[in-house]
Amino acid sequence: MVKHIVTWNFLDKAAGNNKEINMKIAKELLEDLKGKVPSIKHIEVGLNFNTLKEAKDVALYCEFEDKKGLDAYQVHDEHQKVAAFIRSITKDRAITDYEY
Repeated sequence: MVKHIVTWNFLDKAAGNNKEINMKIAKELLEDLKGKVPSIKHIEVGLNFNTLKEAKDVALYCEFEDKKGLDAYQVHDEHQKVAAFIRSITKDRAITDYEY
């Protein structure tokens, strides 16, 4: 099993929306990938409520059968569309992938 975790900080304003709206849009788009990318076994998207300055705004947690499944997800057209949008509304990200 491979686990894929990504966290982001969002821009205060981007794509004509404020941060909170873009966070909700990103959550919906990411969760919708479950029905579009066959290799996703599990997906969760959380919107942060922690007020510490070190906290990230949004967290993505995905599970894949193996590295091949993660690789298929990374290049899938639907993931690429969502990733492009998220890159346009975020200021930074952190990624961790590991086998479990």
